[in-house]
Amino acid sequence: MIKRPRRLRLNKKIRSLVRETSLHPQDLIYPMFVTEGRGVKQEIAAMPGQYRWSVDMLPAAIREVEEAGVEHIMLFGIPAPEDHDECGSAAWASDGIVQRAIAEIKSHSDIFITTDVCLCEYTSHGHCGQLDADGYVNNDKTLELLAKTALSHVEAGADMVAPSDMMDGRVAAIRARLDEAGHVNTPIMSYAVKYASNFYGPFREAANSAPQHGDRKSYQMDYHNGREAELEAALDVAEGADIIMVKPALSYLDVIREVADLVDVPVAAYSVSGEYAMVKAAAKMGYIDEARIICEMAVSTFRAGCGIYLTYFAKELAKYIDEGRIG
Repeated sequence: MIKRPRRLRLNKKIRSLVRETSLHPQDLIYPMFVTEGRGVKQEIAAMPGQYRWSVDMLPAAIREVEEAGVEHIMLFGIPAPEDHDECGSAAWASDGIVQRAIAEIKSHSDIFITTDVCLCEYTSHGHCGQLDADGYVNNDKTLELLAKTALSHVEAGADMVAPSDMMDGRVAAIRARLDEAGHVNTPIMSYAVKYASNFYGPFREAANSAPQHGDRKSYQMDYHNGREAELEAALDVAEGADIIMVKPALSYLDVIREVADLVDVPVAAYSVSGEYAMVKAAAKMGYIDEARIICEMAVSTFRAGCGIYLTYFAKELAKYIDEGRIG
């Protein structure tokens, strides 16, 4: 035989030499939840090892992230129950939970902060925008609220904003508002391809963001559809998105590949709460090797075309990369 592919698998050094996919800690974003109160480090039952942090506890939490080699975080805010209202006005309040969290972090660290821009954690009904009388999320009225929220995050010190609501036209609305305010250099990472997935359950517990009625299928994508992802991604790039995200990651590797082949901007993928919870549950039962599964999941996502990976395993994954344990 002339062709023997096994020659390039003979040992670790040759495998490393010809490896097609590489990961670096700088490619990772660690999602974090911030809540009201003081001295709060509250473990999320459905996501063992993940916590809701009060603002005063964030500096110590951020030090752990940085010590792991992770340079990026994504912030999700959990306001007090009494601050919820029909339009989610606490989302853009200058003294809102995310705005205070950004200021506190920036006073202690130069870690890169991306903020999730959505209204579901702040509305009394749990939907991602303003409702009409019949309960339908009004797309165009919601755009103004999202733009106000994004601007408030940037004015508080956020380095990048990430709209996750899936309203049509929200990237253009946010880009226009930021530019008008002089923030022309603030990038937008759009949740351009966000499916109405069953993998979000643990997150909704973590953020208290489950809708009070109905579901989100009228704005999040139908998971039967692949070509539609190309349309959503192309529209957001045309509106000014600097990075395109696909969410979830593991069950949508084909979509990540399609989007990566289409767009000329970086592609991110979000390994969501349900993926995290399943790994934790299976590892607890002894069914899998947690570290190896974490690495394999990450590599598969990058192999599909992702260049930025949001994962609750970011700290562990950065350590495994540093130790050369991937592979």
